[in-house]
Amino acid sequence: MTIRALIADDQDMVRIGFRMILDAQEDMEVVADVGNGVDAVRKARELRPDVCLLDIRMPGLDGLEVTRQLAGPDVTDPIKVVVVTTFDLDEYVHTALRNGASGFLLKDAGPPLLLEAVRAAVRGDALVSPQITVRLLQHFNGSAVKREFEQPDEPLTARETDVVKATARGLTNTEIGAELFLSLSTVKTHLASVQGKIGARNRVEIAAWAWRSGLLS
Repeated sequence: MTIRALIADDQDMVRIGFRMILDAQEDMEVVADVGNGVDAVRKARELRPDVCLLDIRMPGLDGLEVTRQLAGPDVTDPIKVVVVTTFDLDEYVHTALRNGASGFLLKDAGPPLLLEAVRAAVRGDALVSPQITVRLLQHFNGSAVKREFEQPDEPLTARETDVVKATARGLTNTEIGAELFLSLSTVKTHLASVQGKIGARNRVEIAAWAWRSGLLS
């Protein structure tokens, strides 16, 4: 399967660079690159790419609003979005994820992480730059210290709880499987079940829920 991507950034050199990185992969193809948010929404709805790479500060509509229109909770047929920006601000991270983004990277993250974020979005996972993830988890940890863990309406099983805790610590599915002696498919099954129980859309939301609810306190 070829992953079809759309790039939206107001800097020509960034778009050219991202296009070169993605088009060099055998399993990826850039179907469009645009320089503003209005065109990003229009082309995305027209072409239905598998993933959109969006900058935050763009003319017309910023990347956060584009994310909401393409991937937000109220969108009937959402498109995967990965935000790639130079602006490392907590407000942007929280808003992007709340608006449905499947990833948040800084532009200095490097090609390997960019490619992994695209592939993760297509798989239904989410990838956030490591330095942002650590800060995000510290934020949730600090705000949840005095909370007692509350089970959702349909309680998590003991194994699901173990998987959630490992996810919240930043482990990949493979690492979770190795630590808990589970197959990769079993880990994915547990994560899918947890998503349904807590109403999370991806593993970043699972991790945020775990820290915010006090599960790791």
